[in-house]
Amino acid sequence: MTDCPMCNKWEVDSDLRIAELEYCHVLLNRDQFFAGYCFVFTKDHVTELFHLEREVRTAVMEEVTAVAAALYRLFQPAKINYELLGNMVPHMHWHLVPRFTTDPLWPRPIWSEPHTEVHLTPAEYAERIEAIYKSLKA
Repeated sequence: MTDCPMCNKWEVDSDLRIAELEYCHVLLNRDQFFAGYCFVFTKDHVTELFHLEREVRTAVMEEVTAVAAALYRLFQPAKINYELLGNMVPHMHWHLVPRFTTDPLWPRPIWSEPHTEVHLTPAEYAERIEAIYKSLKA
């Protein structure tokens, strides 16, 4: 779907690519206010879990779980937040967000109030992406 920003995200944000899995892509969020914040989104344009065949749905959830486990191993957060909304971008995608009791918005949702975005240097993005990729493959 050409007008869907998530369908194009893998190409548009190629510098943030972490991994291409069987059914999903994994990207680092450019805003790293929450260190390790990633997107996991289906390669195919799908809006609802129930639109997927059972086997594919199970595999997609395993991929989401694998990314969450990798983030947990790497960052050691108090909690991983999983957001699957789709109201603004109707393409199945998860926001996986490591949360720490020391973050300024703890324990509220990450969108509870505005924050100043944290952007890394190209080298810092590359380092974080590589660390998450290695943790995912562990």
